[in-house]
Formats: sequence, structure tokens, C-alpha cells
Amino acid sequence: MTTQVYYRKWRPLSFSQVVGQEHVTTTLRQSTKQGRVSHSYLFCGPRGSGKTTSARILAKAVNCLDLQDGDPCNACTICQTINDGRFMDIIELDAASNRGIDEIRDIREKVNFSPVQGSKKVYIIDEAHMLTDAASNAFLKTLEEPPGHVIFILCTTEAQKILGTIVSRCQRYDFRRIPSDLINQRLEEISKEEGVAADTDALRLVSRYSAGSLRDAENLLEQLAVSYSEGVGIKQVEELLGLGHSERWLDLVTGLLTGDASGALGVINQAAWDGTDLRQLHRQTLELMRSAMLLQWGSGGPSGPETPVDLPEETLTQMKQLVSQAPGWRIIRALKLWGEVNMRYDAPSTLPLELAAVEICDYEASAASAPAVQSQPAAAPAPAPAAPRQPPSRQAPPSARAPEPRPPARRAPAAAQRDVPPMP
Repeated sequence: MTTQVYYRKWRPLSFSQVVGQEHVTTTLRQSTKQGRVSHSYLFCGPRGSGKTTSARILAKAVNCLDLQDGDPCNACTICQTINDGRFMDIIELDAASNRGIDEIRDIREKVNFSPVQGSKKVYIIDEAHMLTDAASNAFLKTLEEPPGHVIFILCTTEAQKILGTIVSRCQRYDFRRIPSDLINQRLEEISKEEGVAADTDALRLVSRYSAGSLRDAENLLEQLAVSYSEGVGIKQVEELLGLGHSERWLDLVTGLLTGDASGALGVINQAAWDGTDLRQLHRQTLELMRSAMLLQWGSGGPSGPETPVDLPEETLTQMKQLVSQAPGWRIIRALKLWGEVNMRYDAPSTLPLELAAVEICDYEASAASAPAVQSQPAAAPAPAPAAPRQPPSRQAPPSARAPEPRPPARRAPAAAQRDVPPMP
């Protein structure tokens, strides 16, 4: 029996189904509705935000036989052929493995051939930033003036690496990270359709952990559904992701914000002994401390609306109680120092976390260890001291005058010289 993973099975088939990218899909839908489609597009944004999916929907819309308000109908023969992956006029290339000038020359030769099944031939080039400079330069003329039946769609996660001359020839659309509440809604729909018994807090944790990537969230949901068929709760999510227990995060944050260095060190070492991923421990506690800052200063008022804090109800109640007891300066200090901890190594040690915990909690000791630099007002310049009076010195006796050099003796005139007869 052939099965599909969740992110492929539940991939959007129309612009209206794309999650969290209304600023892009609205424009694309209007362009297909009005028949004003460009010959080249650049879709850039983080992974899992819907770039390739939107490119496929656009390719389907320009070939659809019965557009529905700018959306493909998904009922005509063209749409069904595209959905089944059997459409010959949509060519997808991975620039990471087809990045050389030979592949671009092959495209330049084939764009002149007319479409086989549809009205437009669409090239979707994924990871376009991986093209070499020679390939990019060879692609410029074709991208600028392609045949009328050809559309290029470039997708990338790193638009800054693409040549500016290529970017200027495309209509650029920037995809954003999908908000966690929209990801949560989508996960609830998929769970209901797939019969996955997952509680609300578990899905909210998966949504936060995916960091704006719907594809990552759907993959995690499928892993949870396979691993825990009897039901998915927050404990199962923490176990699968190696996060440790949420009570441990709260205990660590409580120790840091109340100045309990011993308690904080105990939580860190116990987490290491239990095999908890220290990177995830660092990340989750940092998120909790950010929530503490928002609860302290982002609670609304005349200056603006209340900042939402995405936490389970029980954890949110405990955090509010903790914030009411912790001084504001310690929250900011904890956020700064904890955020500076470097956990980039493959086998992270507990030492960076322990040092940061002690520095956060023992404020007086860390302040005393820092070199004190006191600024003093500049003093007025002191008057120059008077030169000391020296006693009169006795006059030295005049030294003997050196004899003047005697002038050289004058030479006698030639007439007075005696004639000496020549030698025989």
C-alpha cells in the first residue's frame, strides 16, 4: 500500500489554501485573473514557508482551462494531470545539483520548443542561489527575453547570494515565517482528518518548535502519530524532541530570576544526567525568560495593545506569579547573559550554562570581580612652581689665555734665491 507523508498529502492545491502568505497569494491570484503574468518570478523566504508550493500553483493556474477567480479549478484535465505529477510542461530543477553552465545551456536550447500539453511551459528552479556565476551570467539573456510561452520561477532561501542582474529581471516576492497560531490551526485540521488524538498543548508546542515552517510542523505531527498511536500529549512531544520536562524549564527559570544559584545549577546537572539536549534546554528557558519580559513590560496600557504570550495556561499562571516576585533588572540581566551563551559545539558541556547561571544569580560577586573604574572630575591645573633661588656662586678665576697660533713664515721672493747651477 502506497502512502504519502503528511506534508505532501496535505500540500495546498490553490492560492486560497496557502497558509500565512496572503500578501503574496493575493497578488498572484489577481495577476492570473487579469492575465497579466510576468515571464520571471523570484520567490524568496525561509524554508517551509510555501515557495515551491506557490510556484506549482502558479504554474497550474496559467495552464488551467477553467480559472476560478484567479485560482486553478483542480477539476479540468490539465489540473488533474499536474496534481498527479504527469504534466510535461512543468519542469522542476534543483540548482544545488544542476548548477553548472551546461545545464543552463540545455535550458536555453529547449525553451524554444512549444509546450506539449498546456499553453505555457514553466521552469521552477529551486535553490537558485546555488547556481555558479558562469551559469547565472549565461542565464541572463534568456531570463530577460524568453519566448512568450515560457515562464521562469526561481525559489531560494538566500536571495542575497543571487546576482543583482538576475534579481532585477524578476518580480520578487518575499515569503514570511508562518505565525505559530496559523500553524496550530492547520495541525488541528490535519489531526482531525487523520484521526490523530493530540491535545491542544501538544500541538501548540509543535507549532512553536517548528519556528515558522509548516513543513517541519507536519513532519513532527506525523512522527508523533506513528510513535504514540494511543494519543499525543505534551509529555510525548517533549520526549520525542529531547526537550526534557517543561517543569524543569520552569524550575531553571525560577532559579535564575530569583537568584537561587544552587537550584539553577542542580537543574542543569540533573538535565545533563538525564540525557536532555542542552541546546534545547537553553533555547526553551530563553523563550520562557522572554515571556517573563513580555509579562513584565508588554502588558498593554495607553501606549499600545497587550503583547500575546504563547504558553500553556498552567505555565502562564506560574510565570505571572514568578514575574510578580522577580525584580525587573534581573529579568533583563538574565536575558542578556543567557542569550550570550554559545551552544554551537557538537557535544555541548554544562560549563557555559553553569557559568551564566552563577553570573546571573550572584550579581554582587560578578560586580566585585569586574575592575572598578571611577571617573573623577578633572582638577584645575596647578600653578607652576617657582624656580628655586640658587646661592650666588663664586666667580671663577680667569683662565690662562691660550697662546695665539703664530703665522706661517713668509716665503722669500724668487729674485733673492741663490742660483744653483745645473748638475753636469
